[in-house]
Amino acid sequence: MSAKILALDTATENCSVALMANGQLYTRSQVAPRDHTKLILPMVDEVLKEAGLKLNELDALAFGRGPGSFTGVRIGIGIAQGLAFGADLPMIGISTLKAMAQGSYRINGAEKVAVAIDARMSEVYWGRFQRQNDGTWQEIHAECVIPPQVLVEQSDSDQHPWVSAGTGWQTYDQELQALPFDVEKGEVLYPTAEDMVVLAQQDFLVGKTVDAEEASPVYLRDTVAWKKLPGRE
Repeated sequence: MSAKILALDTATENCSVALMANGQLYTRSQVAPRDHTKLILPMVDEVLKEAGLKLNELDALAFGRGPGSFTGVRIGIGIAQGLAFGADLPMIGISTLKAMAQGSYRINGAEKVAVAIDARMSEVYWGRFQRQNDGTWQEIHAECVIPPQVLVEQSDSDQHPWVSAGTGWQTYDQELQALPFDVEKGEVLYPTAEDMVVLAQQDFLVGKTVDAEEASPVYLRDTVAWKKLPGRE
């Protein structure tokens, strides 16, 4: 039986929550760039009520660790930590980029996914992922923040097509067309908690959890300061 895991994500324009429990999936999702703080907790309450569960009856709490909007990532991890502390739950940080690869597989069966999120400042958050036989994802190109032109210069050719995911493909369409491999247009623009909870199940099974005070964001840019919780070093 799968673990009972709640996942939430506010790292991009999309705000989403998902609960996997007793073989059922309960989800809420809304694209609302400026309303994450208003939406996320009511969404959590809704999926818990729908499942007939209380927060302290869960096994773990997963969150979108980034990369994404600095403010969005901070909102998500702050709320997730507060919930996890209150219910004494371990936490699982999930890459927003990998979640989008999982979303591409869920929607159209894509197993080679190139993810690019518009990172502003003429850069993209980038990662390439290939699905393995056990359902996990291997990083073919490690997550990074990079100008599209530099990405093109540093990318290796590949004879197999990749499926695109993310807002970066729209923002930098002309630049990314020069990549040395074929790219098929995908349908995924944003990460969702629905896909994060699947990845969190995989991590939970192998014990890849952290205590709430150890949960941390991944910004990829070194210039962003993370306000640490009391007791963190």
